Amino acid sequence: MITGILNTGYEALAAGILAAATAQIIKFFIFTYKTKKINFKIFTTTGGMPSSHSAGVMGLSTSVGLIEGWDSIIFAVAIGYALITMYDAAGVRRAAGKTAACLNRMMDDFYKHDVQAIGGKLKELLGHTPLEVIAGAIFGILFACALHFYLL
Repeated sequence: MITGILNTGYEALAAGILAAATAQIIKFFIFTYKTKKINFKIFTTTGGMPSSHSAGVMGLSTSVGLIEGWDSIIFAVAIGYALITMYDAAGVRRAAGKTAACLNRMMDDFYKHDVQAIGGKLKELLGHTPLEVIAGAIFGILFACALHFYLL
């Protein structure tokens, strides 16, 4: 019975995983709409709108808050984890992606467009813009609330 997960760790886990997976599906459709191309690799890549990492950690945190209370220690731990993850997505991983883009351009110039000679290009879409992180976070919160009230 699906309501057997209501107010348990399974609900929190489901909220986080399903929010992230659904955000990844939304990302696929946004990419397809914008580029008019179908790329199934979108399901397994980082970066893009909305941030599935942000959706997942905020879905988990919101679910923990709904179940355990907004003043509980475990909610404080969950939201701390979420904030670090979202900061990393918009900060460190985004900077790494910009660095990869710069290195790719340098390698194109240096190797005269034969970057396969050195093993190929670096992955550039690693992080998120602040808007992508905020959109993912809002989606995760709404998803967790919808799941919780659906299970009631």
